[in-house]
Amino acid sequence: MPFQAPAHRPAVSRRQLLLAAAASSLAGAASLALPRVAHAADNFPSKPIKVVVPFGPGGVADLTARAVGQALSARLGQGVVIDNRPGAGGVVAGDLVARSAPDGYTLLLMSNGNAVSEGLFKKLPFDTRKSFAPVSLLGTFDLALVVPEQSPIKNVKQLLGEAAGKLNVGSINVGSTQHLSAELIRLTTKAGFQVVPFNGSPAVITALRGGQVDAAVEILAPLLPQIKSGAMRALAVLGSKRSPFLPEVPTLGEAAGVADFDVSSWNAFAAPAGTPPEIIDRLAKETQAVLATDALKKQLADLSVQARASTPAELASLLDSEIKRWSSVIERAGIAKQ
Repeated sequence: MPFQAPAHRPAVSRRQLLLAAAASSLAGAASLALPRVAHAADNFPSKPIKVVVPFGPGGVADLTARAVGQALSARLGQGVVIDNRPGAGGVVAGDLVARSAPDGYTLLLMSNGNAVSEGLFKKLPFDTRKSFAPVSLLGTFDLALVVPEQSPIKNVKQLLGEAAGKLNVGSINVGSTQHLSAELIRLTTKAGFQVVPFNGSPAVITALRGGQVDAAVEILAPLLPQIKSGAMRALAVLGSKRSPFLPEVPTLGEAAGVADFDVSSWNAFAAPAGTPPEIIDRLAKETQAVLATDALKKQLADLSVQARASTPAELASLLDSEIKRWSSVIERAGIAKQ
């Protein structure tokens, strides 16, 4: 058989060899990168998670964070540590979390107070929407409009009818959810009452029982013992639905004929912006799972909190709507920015 010379192969330049090697190296790196990211997410958390709470110990928000944190700790196999950082309307806590490493190990207990701060302060050290990555809602808690039991005012319409220039409605600090909710009632119903702020819930309750104010707007939790004992009478709750803790009390919408009035307080988890999406997703799913358990639902119900989870996108939408709403109330009520 005659000899056949091998087919001629064109010479491969040094540049082509270098490009091929580089492409092979990049492909190898890419193939390794995906498993590494997934592996990091699968191993999260590998150390305790800190939740920064912008309130002092013992309040509803603090106890909510501790209850959810304890349930998460049992599920994740890592501790969840509560770090109370009250001050400046939540700005101290928010700034601490905004500056933390975006690795999922530092979370903020966010609330509607964060939405209020966006419109209340001239300048914040962070951007409420851009500096945080929403994780999940934790729960909502009702607010109520109450009068002392001895008050001649028996219902909301009577209160609004007698309000013109004569009645004082107590709340806690200027810019708080309670204060702005009272202002929103005044603006929505065009009632002429005066909103009088006090330094904390105990002071509001003392002023109401002592006759310094005619009515008050406050979170339901500290009011329930007063209502159950007969020292106070709830005229309305401020949400869109009646509270499961006071099912016989009408909503403000029902009592005053005000359409679409819906105000409640809420707490949520948020992480620093830039936290990897797979870690946000893991935290959200685990939070949703614990909030679905009967044990945690009951624990929160004992605090007058209704357990309620959300997706990160749903929490982001809620935060946007709350910023818009409370900024409008602050402007319409003529509240000076701090």
